[in-house]
Amino acid sequence: MSAEMKRFGIIGYPLSHSFSPGYFTQKFKAAGLANYRYDAFPLSSIDDLKPLLLAYPNLLGLNVTIPYKSVVIPLLDEISDAAKAIGAVNVIKIEEGRLIGHNSDVYGFEVSLRNFLPSPIPVGLSALVLGTGGAAKAVQYVLKKMAIPYKMVSRTKKGEVIDYQAVNEAILAKHHLIVNTTPLGMSPMLETFPPIPYEHLTTSHYLYDLVYNPEKTKFLELGEANGSEIQNGLSMLYLQAEKAWEIWNT
Repeated sequence: MSAEMKRFGIIGYPLSHSFSPGYFTQKFKAAGLANYRYDAFPLSSIDDLKPLLLAYPNLLGLNVTIPYKSVVIPLLDEISDAAKAIGAVNVIKIEEGRLIGHNSDVYGFEVSLRNFLPSPIPVGLSALVLGTGGAAKAVQYVLKKMAIPYKMVSRTKKGEVIDYQAVNEAILAKHHLIVNTTPLGMSPMLETFPPIPYEHLTTSHYLYDLVYNPEKTKFLELGEANGSEIQNGLSMLYLQAEKAWEIWNT
């Protein structure tokens, strides 16, 4: 590989179904960027990051995916305020040997959600966030920023977090935005879905699924069958990728 090659990539494990390599390879080709390259770097341990950087001194940026979005943080030289608040990094800019961590999921989710919801946002809109993992943290950050109150839902009740059994008609009547941050419904688990009482959803509900494969999960299908507005995570995926590209080039 020539010294002029500008290299980018993604770290995670496994990476066989990653969206990013195909997306950026096509992007570089379409833009005529012949000396740009994007690779998947499946790392079985985060300890392999340093040897990777030594092996590819022309790396300018990395995406970070499961399971390294949080554990990569101590290895970074600097971290953005949003990434720090969320406790997750999905973009690393490499500048003169320094690793700077960012979170573009926040941008992707916020823009996508604003495009999905009516404008202005309905007065009194509240959200249910299904799941409490890493993806849920980015969702919470955006909801706080947008001044949309929310309640967290998980398999087990803990503190302010309610369990799925507590989600009833009255809860759904108060929370018209429902965001699924769990992997339920993701290929190949096509028949799985969060256990909420879908029969109580209405035309006033907005269901947003961070899952993008398949295009319409069982969660979204069941919401749509009751007249709810639905949105998958594909637009968020494209937006966060473009934000990563912007971060690497500024």
